[in-house]
Order: sequence, then structure tokens, then C-alpha cells
Amino acid sequence: MSKTIRVLVHGTGFAGQGHAEAFRDVGAEIIGMVGRTESVVNQVTTEMKIPFAGLDWSQALKDCKPDIVSIATPGGAHVEPIKQAITAGCHVFCDKPLTADGDTAKELYELAQSKGIKTAFAASFRYMPEILHAKRLVEGGAIGDPLEVECISHFNLERDIPFGWSHRREDGGGRLNNNFTHKLSIVTSVIGETILSVMGEVRNDMGQAPIVKGVHNFKTRREHIPDDLNDPSLKWGTSNVEWSYNVTAKLQSPYAKNPVTALFKHGGLHPRFHEDYIAFYGSKGTIYIKGHYGSGPLYLYGASKAWEEIKLPADIADNMPDVEGDTERNWRYLIREFVKDIKGETALPYQTFKEGAQYQQLIDIIRENDNWTDVRHLS
Repeated sequence: MSKTIRVLVHGTGFAGQGHAEAFRDVGAEIIGMVGRTESVVNQVTTEMKIPFAGLDWSQALKDCKPDIVSIATPGGAHVEPIKQAITAGCHVFCDKPLTADGDTAKELYELAQSKGIKTAFAASFRYMPEILHAKRLVEGGAIGDPLEVECISHFNLERDIPFGWSHRREDGGGRLNNNFTHKLSIVTSVIGETILSVMGEVRNDMGQAPIVKGVHNFKTRREHIPDDLNDPSLKWGTSNVEWSYNVTAKLQSPYAKNPVTALFKHGGLHPRFHEDYIAFYGSKGTIYIKGHYGSGPLYLYGASKAWEEIKLPADIADNMPDVEGDTERNWRYLIREFVKDIKGETALPYQTFKEGAQYQQLIDIIRENDNWTDVRHLS
């Protein structure tokens, strides 16, 4: 494919705008954007110089005839737009979560497979520079056989952020959909892509959140927290999804004789005391990366029996897209490889709807909270 790739974006918020800029960065043409609010989609498309603005997705597909669609709405709104795009013969780039449940996610994966459609699933923090660095170190035997992984994070999110899709399971909310997807992708990218088993539990610590109008951009939702939370006229919505989780998984690794255990512990509303981190423990050493998504720096404990900070290799740094923000850079990394593949060029492997569907089915299992053994009968 030598012609310019044409992209239609579904969603006008932070993700929609970020996807659009990322596709432009690799030379694609953003031919249109669809949103739910006329004034917002008109404003965003004017500011971004996107020629088509619409509210009707099916009509936009007919009018714009894109090569790729970019799905940047909350997960609960993904199913029908993606089905329509696949039917129209469009390749699909979709942010996480793929959908709000495993059954619909699997349905989309199988539909794309049957139609020969290329897909990309943007659990894209596996492209953090120090995660790519850790992957190289593990492949090179720096820690021997991988044995265990820890992913520890506490976000201390405000309890009073306005009620919205992130509070609702049916809309693709919850910390498993919006944190665990990235963490699992990070771990599988380093250790190995085959997930053998999983167990876990979730907890809804939120309760209620204030209902506020005018929140269109997830990134700026904190700015809409009401000044007076005791206002008797304020309405409240009830969260029905998890804000904390504890998950253990076993992964098959090409670098280890035995399955590798991975622990994922996340408190969405809890404060951290020390920094969040990701650690990879092996038979001969350990890699420790500061930051909940592995922003760095990276430290190695090896033959010297001491922690040493290891500088990011120059070739990894040089291959990073030049943009501010981890999220934006990771989108661009993945989109670069996705577009290469669509053009028939050599591309690095990337996650597709196969992983998106698998992740949603795993999340369904974890949310059952069915991993406890009652021991009250023991003497």
C-alpha cells in the first residue's frame, strides 16, 4: 500500500486527540472525527484541522471511506462501532479495554479474523523505554531464569472526581480495565506472552461520586470536582466496579524452566509511601524499575551483589517517538508498527484483538472473586 493511509477517529477527548496526532506522526491523514456532542466535535476538529466532523458513526464510515478507524471512546461504547468498521473493511486501532466483557471482546476478535482485518490493541505501556530495556536484559540472561514478578502501585485518586464511565462496569470502567491491562501487557512483553493461569480478587472502595455536567475530557476531570460537596442539590452516582485489585498469574517463559509467578497489586484510591515499582526476580539477579508503569530509572542486582543503576541503551532511546508524555509516546510507538504492517512493511510484533479478547476474559474471571477457601471449619 503506497497511498496515504486515511484514518477516521471515534472520540473527541484526550484519547481521540492523542490517537489523531499519533497517526499524523507516521504520515497518515486524519480525514474525520466522530463525537457525541456537536459543539465539542466541531471545536476539536476545527482546532486540529480535521475536515470532517460528525455525530453519526455509520454515516461517517460511508462518507469518509477510511483505511483505518481509531476507537478512542470508553470501552462500553466499542462493540457496535467496531462491528460496523470491520463490516466496512476498515482495519481497527482500539484503546483498552477492548469491550466491557469477555464475550463481546471474543466476538470482535473472531469477526476481525473472519474478515481478514488487521487490529491493534493499545495496552501500550509495554513500549516504555525501561520496559524495553528490561526485556533485552532478561533475554540476555542478566537475571538468569525469571522466577517472579511484582507490580505494585497506589494511585491515590480523588474520591470526588465526577461520576462517569470509569465508575461503571458496563461502560468499561474499573481499575482492571484501565490499569491491569497495561501491567499485564508489560509483564508478558518481558517474560513471555503465554498466560497459563490466573487468580485474584477485587474491591470497590469508591461508593459514590458526584454527578457533574460538562466533563468531556478524561484527562481534565479533576478540574470539575464540585467546590461544595455538601450542596443538598448535588446528585450522586453509585460506583459498581473495582477500585483496587490483587491478582496472581502464572506465565510460561522461553527464558525459564518453570512457570513464572507474577503479582499485581493496585490500590486506585490508596496513597503510596514509597515509590511504585515493577521488579523482575531471577535465579541470578533482579531488575527493579521505579514507577507504576516502569518509567525508571532501572536498577540491576547481579553478580556484584549490589544495586546498580543501568543507563538506558542509546538505540532504545533513539527509537522512541519524539513527543511529551508517556501515554502519547506509547501510542505513537504502537501506531508506527501497526501502520507499517498495514503498508506491507516489516513491523515489530504488536498486540491485537487476540490479546484484547484474552484480557477481557481474564478480567471477567478475576471479578468473580471466587478464589477463596473457607477455613472456619478447621480446628
